[in-house]
Amino acid sequence: MATETRETAGLIGSDKVEGTNVYGADDKKIGSVEHLMIEKRSGKVSYAVLSFGGFLGIGDDHYPLPWATLNYDTNLGGYRTDITEAQLKGAPKYGAKENWDWEDRNRGKAVYDYYGTPWMPY
Repeated sequence: MATETRETAGLIGSDKVEGTNVYGADDKKIGSVEHLMIEKRSGKVSYAVLSFGGFLGIGDDHYPLPWATLNYDTNLGGYRTDITEAQLKGAPKYGAKENWDWEDRNRGKAVYDYYGTPWMPY
């Protein structure tokens, strides 16, 4: 039986992305990828949900980031973004006990607008 490959030079399994650290432009960790939101029809990743704040996963806030704002950095072993911790403080987010309405296109557009990324409706 063949061993399943979960990562190649150009592809990575979603389970390996979840938990990967995210670093700001200053190389400081700002959070980690909690999960991805993937468009059902196109298969494209729309958002990486960043977990930030709290302690040991308790009290974390969740920030939907447009996937285009992240770039994998092999030297860091994680994703790099130009988003700063200061920007996150005013960014669209939801708490652990809150729900995010992923169907609300206005909310999705507001996230993309906040980060200055072209809106890619699904």
